[in-house]
Amino acid sequence: MFREVRGLPAYLRLLVGTQLAFNVGFFAVLPYLAQHLGTALGMAGWAVGFVLGLRTFSQQGLFVVGGALTDRYGPRPVVLVGCVLRIAGFGWLAFAEETATVVGAVLLIGFAAALFSPAVESETAREAVRFEAATGTPRAQVLAVFSAAGQAGAFLGPLLGSLLLGAGFRAVCLAGAAVFVAVLAGHWRLMPAREGAHEREHRRGGVRALLAGPGFAVVCLAYGSYLVAYNQLYLSLPAEVERATGSQAALGWLFALSSLLVVSVQLPVTRWAGRRLGLRTALVSGLCVVGAGFLGVAASVPLRLTGAAGLLPGAFLVVAVTLGQMLLVPAARALVPDLVDDRHLGLAMGALSSVSGLVVLVGSSATGTLTAGGGVVLWSVLAAVPLAGALLARCLRHGERATG
Repeated sequence: MFREVRGLPAYLRLLVGTQLAFNVGFFAVLPYLAQHLGTALGMAGWAVGFVLGLRTFSQQGLFVVGGALTDRYGPRPVVLVGCVLRIAGFGWLAFAEETATVVGAVLLIGFAAALFSPAVESETAREAVRFEAATGTPRAQVLAVFSAAGQAGAFLGPLLGSLLLGAGFRAVCLAGAAVFVAVLAGHWRLMPAREGAHEREHRRGGVRALLAGPGFAVVCLAYGSYLVAYNQLYLSLPAEVERATGSQAALGWLFALSSLLVVSVQLPVTRWAGRRLGLRTALVSGLCVVGAGFLGVAASVPLRLTGAAGLLPGAFLVVAVTLGQMLLVPAARALVPDLVDDRHLGLAMGALSSVSGLVVLVGSSATGTLTAGGGVVLWSVLAAVPLAGALLARCLRHGERATG
């Protein structure tokens, strides 16, 4: 990955490094939040779940706000404000001891990401298109470097947090804040000021522009079907691991396997897909691979495997979902600039996350009713979700582009 990063222009290297730093700072804190809330602060289990759900809502649900502000004012001020809010949120969380103050800190942390993430993602997509035009390097390859950097941060962040956890959760939060202080300083110095794409226009028509052609909505729904499936790594997979081994201790190893796969294999997979597959085909193929992972678990149910052998279906699922992710995530993000007007790219990247998050909320609620029962029915239904997304993605027309 480092060789590919060195080959990028300076601004793209900044954006890739930003994604790495964002995730290091965030994942240094997040894995230890639930235990802190339940053990140190004595919050009930339902309250812990509620707080974590608020964080997700304030982040994913409001991505569209950050995207719209990026289009309006340009990426630099949105990223800088987001970093300031994340620093304040982590600092607040470090000293929060009451439920109300914890909720406030968590909402601030989530909203900060809703600002800076769409800004950075839309800038990366825009610069990847320019780099492709200038050098012929496929934009999906650049976006794959961006995704791999994020996964590397998700892998390194918990390690940083675990090293500091002996000094207490407060030290972990302050370390996360320190990472964002460094990000803020770097972007204050290095991120160019650029006028918003429609700073002088009235704030209307953006949503209508996104919905004018069906292509963007198709990508959102297909991407949402993947996220519904990916979310099962946190819902259905833990139950399967506990059934097979009697505990969830092996989950950490499975998640580490996923992160290491992305860091080590993402770029070769994307290069191969760039030579062999178009963006639409990569999106469809990735969804099919994800679906195959769930079908593999469904096929193993009658065998009633336990112990180490019982972990094999779960490991197969993690590998399949991760490989599918490597194909479809860069492809979905690379398709967006072709499906929307460049003036609304920030709004589009935010809407991709927000609409997909809504699909996850509805889809996970529906599939969650089957989780307790488990069995072939559960895993077959879960396989059907990404496969339906693949069928939908096939409706994308080759070469479809935004107009107006």
